[in-house]
Amino acid sequence: MAIKATIFKANLQIADMERHYYQDHVLTLARHPSETDERMMVRLLAFALHAHEYLEFGEGMNNDEEADVWQKDLTGSIVLWIDVGIPDEKLIRKACGRADQVMVYCYGGRVADMWFAKDSAQFERHKNLTIVNLPVESTRALAKLAQRNMNLQCTIQDGQVWLSDGAASVQVERVVLQAATNRQ
Repeated sequence: MAIKATIFKANLQIADMERHYYQDHVLTLARHPSETDERMMVRLLAFALHAHEYLEFGEGMNNDEEADVWQKDLTGSIVLWIDVGIPDEKLIRKACGRADQVMVYCYGGRVADMWFAKDSAQFERHKNLTIVNLPVESTRALAKLAQRNMNLQCTIQDGQVWLSDGAASVQVERVVLQAATNRQ
């Protein structure tokens, strides 16, 4: 019998001063049995950074045809595709062909650095691809915020990102390894 996903609930308050986006979101995250708290919280962070009324979690971990987080327009076209971790270059190429914009939030320290160095020439071909590296200290601190029921506040201002649960706050640095050249 297969192990089922663990369900996490998050009340997420977002104050994004850069985009003038101020909303509360009630989210349900299904954590795959092989997914870590760290990866799940990076998915939640990606949601907060790109929050929109049509943004939703996909099944990217189980299904190569879906992103970890994505936004579709009313016609079903993919406006934004977000992957978390260190996805295979072929999957990124496929996502870049299907979506207007593709974001990859990689993490893991040296492993992420080696992954980017190995495939950077292929990544440069994709004009709609942005790759952001999250320092391992930040993502591990995010993992400590994970609880089955979470009340989180995310503040984004002047290039800084803070995620807090009321008791602890985590500042998340973002290092852009590659920026899309066709920003929409």
